[in-house]
Amino acid sequence: MDPVALITGSARRIGAEITRTLHQRGMRVIIHYRNSDAEAAALADQLNGVRPDSTRLLQADLNNPDEVRRLGRDAVAAFGQVDLLVNNASSFYPTPIDDATDADWDALMHSNLRAPYLLSQALAATLRQQQGCIINIVDVYAEKPLEGHTLYCMAKAGLAMMTRSLARELGPHIRVNGVSPGPILWPEAGQMNQAAITASTALKRCGEPADIAGAVAWLAGDASFVTGQILAVDGGRSLAFQGG
Repeated sequence: MDPVALITGSARRIGAEITRTLHQRGMRVIIHYRNSDAEAAALADQLNGVRPDSTRLLQADLNNPDEVRRLGRDAVAAFGQVDLLVNNASSFYPTPIDDATDADWDALMHSNLRAPYLLSQALAATLRQQQGCIINIVDVYAEKPLEGHTLYCMAKAGLAMMTRSLARELGPHIRVNGVSPGPILWPEAGQMNQAAITASTALKRCGEPADIAGAVAWLAGDASFVTGQILAVDGGRSLAFQGG
């Protein structure tokens, strides 16, 4: 049977490209979404048209821990196993310290840190049985902070440490790695200095969602002796990092 991947936040943007890439490489895929039901259904129809019964849809609000745990159970039930968990879903917006609220804390910590941990916990048994792996989508801002985004940076820094810590705890049966994107897709709210960020990369350009998807596919399928690592896919932005 083809291996199974659960990709969170996979109806749109980078998550959808990761899903397409893994599906093209022979995996069955589970598309998780929160509100993007139309886009999720369209992607599932496309992929099932290529290979029947190779794609399932699961809805969950990652801010709700009970729904996250249900997502884990439903993912195992969908195909009877999970071989790969990609924690891609993420909330991102500014939280200046004078304005940040408890609701901001919950929204950014839950989606970026708690949900990946709870899903890893919920799927550990099936991943162990399948000799599977977990790939977390981190961020260059986990190490180099972005001004006015302290809660987001804290959450991603926690996800980076979770990646390394779980690699030790879940080995030798489960590999755990991360991918740390640089400038790939700009936030839809448009709050980034795009010209300055692009200029700060060694390659002087933005990347594509396919760059992240390719890194995920490599870590999942070809990197059998790699665990506890976070691969920067950032065009060299982290070599001479300027916040913004």
